[in-house]
Amino acid sequence: MSDDKGIFSRIDALVAEEHELRTKHAAGQIDNTDEQSRLKALEVELDQCWDLLRQRRAKREFGENPDDAQARSTDTVEGYLN
Repeated sequence: MSDDKGIFSRIDALVAEEHELRTKHAAGQIDNTDEQSRLKALEVELDQCWDLLRQRRAKREFGENPDDAQARSTDTVEGYLN
């Protein structure tokens, strides 16, 4: 995921997987535990993607190279809400 387009593509794929999980759960193909576990992982990865996009936009806005933006750790990104 080195550019905005790649990050948006990853976000689209994660959202599609989220919808697929919910559909499978509703159809009884996966149980609550499996659904919730994977949904949590998807949520974290989505948060990291959105954070990376925000970093890239900020760097671009202030004349810096957006390619210098780095994905932050799960603990960092998830800690923003606390």
